[in-house]
Amino acid sequence: MALIDRFLARAVKRGILTVHHADGSTNRIGTADPDYRDVTIRFADRGAALAIVRHPALGAAEMFMDGRLIVEDGDIRDLIELLKRNTPWASRVGQLEAVWPVKAFGAVARRVDRVNMARRSRKNVAHHYDLSDRLYDLFLDADRQYSCAYFTDQANTLEQAQADKKAHIAAKLLLEPGMRVLDIGCGWGGMALYLHAKTGAEVLGVTLSEEQLKVARARAEAAGVADKVKFALIDYRHVTGTFDRIVSVGMFEHVGPAHYRAFFRKCRDLLSEDGIMLVHTIGRMGGPGVTDGFVAKYIFPGGYNPSLSEIVRGYEGLKLFPTDIEVLRLHYALTLDQWYDRTTAAREQIVALYDERFFRMWQFYLTGAAAAFRHGGLCNYQIQLSRSRLAVPITRDYIGEAEAALRAS
Repeated sequence: MALIDRFLARAVKRGILTVHHADGSTNRIGTADPDYRDVTIRFADRGAALAIVRHPALGAAEMFMDGRLIVEDGDIRDLIELLKRNTPWASRVGQLEAVWPVKAFGAVARRVDRVNMARRSRKNVAHHYDLSDRLYDLFLDADRQYSCAYFTDQANTLEQAQADKKAHIAAKLLLEPGMRVLDIGCGWGGMALYLHAKTGAEVLGVTLSEEQLKVARARAEAAGVADKVKFALIDYRHVTGTFDRIVSVGMFEHVGPAHYRAFFRKCRDLLSEDGIMLVHTIGRMGGPGVTDGFVAKYIFPGGYNPSLSEIVRGYEGLKLFPTDIEVLRLHYALTLDQWYDRTTAAREQIVALYDERFFRMWQFYLTGAAAAFRHGGLCNYQIQLSRSRLAVPITRDYIGEAEAALRAS
């Protein structure tokens, strides 16, 4: 049995994975199961299989991107789903910790990872967010919400789920007309424009992406609210003034653990005495870890998804009251499913923008991430903090009530 077959046999127990090797041989791995989608793959050359054995996640991604790992029956989503579903996160918890060399290596890798994250923040942001506007138009909703949506019903459209996400966050911010809001990592401006339109709050959105800044400012001008919703190309650490509310959606993943305390200290200093902030971030359900090699190299250089313990350590001792922590478990998987479907449907346009390799890379990124939220150890955290013990009601009823009002308005 080839080395790759032994490797895959340890991973696939339910469902059938048929492997066609470059030498013409074929091996069937797993056991038939009507609840699992069977998948057939082909290796174009012997080196492709060896690359995956040496570096499973990065190797599989690169071999698929290069056309050397070919999915013949099913697609890359079916393959990743089969592998991840057979090895869910809950069944792996504690396995690596029992092997001290792996644990020691992980600790060293985390330290190196965090040093790298401290460098060239703007360059790292530009790598991903300054891609063609046309690409994002092809798979995002019209408001370009490039973060986890909120599915009040799993059958909802992406547009409805993203609108519900904005309402869910706005409800937790307890906004009133005229309040000053800081949006850290404002993207293309959708959240800032929504908060003003729905509540009358005045918003400053900050970003490190020049492309996002241009779009956000143009949207505010077109809506006639550029005097109330402003955007700036500035690092949050250089923002001055006082704000009644701070919101940060999908930006905390780029802060880096070494800077969590500085992030929360800066936010505390910017908040008014009865101010409230909300951080919406991808997170780990386990302990601290290391960014996946494929994601770090191709998708989000400098990015890191924090564990809840790392986030809490960031604000502990700063006299910020943790007033609400919500865990969104499957919402991002559902979001990514729809992004993947739209990406796949737009194959010709994306290949024309970039090339076939980029298209396959984007497919791998979206479906790999979806599987990590559905079967792996990723989730989304919404963490609400305030400077006053009394700034937020003592029950959570207000959230649903405010959401309903926002949806109706």
